Amino acid sequence: EKLERALEKCDYRPNIFAINQNRKLTKNLGIVVPYLADPFFAEIARRIETLIIAAGYRPILLSSHGDTRLEIENLDSLRAIKPAGVLLAPLGRSSDISAIEKFCLDVPTVLFDSNIDGVGEAFVGHDNFQATSVMIEYLTRTGEPPVFFEMRDPPNPNAGKRRKAYLESMSKKELDQQIIQIDGDGWQLEEIGYRGAVKAIKGKELSRSTVFCSNDRLAIGFLTAAYELGLKVGLGSDCDLRVAAHDNHPVSHFTCPRLTTISHNFAAIAQKSVDTIMGLIESGERSQERKTTLFDGELIMRASA
Repeated sequence: EKLERALEKCDYRPNIFAINQNRKLTKNLGIVVPYLADPFFAEIARRIETLIIAAGYRPILLSSHGDTRLEIENLDSLRAIKPAGVLLAPLGRSSDISAIEKFCLDVPTVLFDSNIDGVGEAFVGHDNFQATSVMIEYLTRTGEPPVFFEMRDPPNPNAGKRRKAYLESMSKKELDQQIIQIDGDGWQLEEIGYRGAVKAIKGKELSRSTVFCSNDRLAIGFLTAAYELGLKVGLGSDCDLRVAAHDNHPVSHFTCPRLTTISHNFAAIAQKSVDTIMGLIESGERSQERKTTLFDGELIMRASA
């Protein structure tokens, strides 16, 4: 009683992480994303955090800032506080796969957004192949087949899948393929898209009037470049170009013209990711078989294509 009175007098608040360290199973649940400043990862992380809190757990959100070393440091930091589990969206191509594999052996981990084959208990993500084929079907049905516009060395982990899906979809339709790869490093995708589009338009690199950008952020830069160079983007007969993209970035609804794109099923991906990690935590057992769950993308038809 004397000790309790003294603690109350000092307004003592116990360190929640220290309490958790003394438990066999903590209430901490880690979330690691490649780049939190990217609106896509901000949105999916927000949804996952909300679901984790509703489940009675404490989310710990970390960003790898596109850096391989920091991604591993984030996992090491989480390992030190004994999380109940981790939801990891890895960098992908630039990830240290052996280090992530080792972490997943120690801590129940579910991957989302970007898959690394055989790593973690499960993977939940967006079906890039389905989504890309849906967009190409729409663009070819309503006008010229698209040129694919992407970064030569993209930081976002799903870019390679989208390029491959473009090539396969165009091949199935027996249509000529054209890929324009632009230079640039890092996550300033709008600026990179703008500079690349200016170069491509001035250099007359576009073989067709329809452009399918690998992601919305590149497309936002492309739209700006087209406007500055006097090209009209849209669906009308007086338009010079059609531009479409992928992701349904929050700003895509407010570009001029509004951007036609493919949306992720954010709600389903977040819910399934959290349900999967919670199932592992509650059962106390590792999965006998690694499961992959992919959700279809949805075509969002707007004014740009």
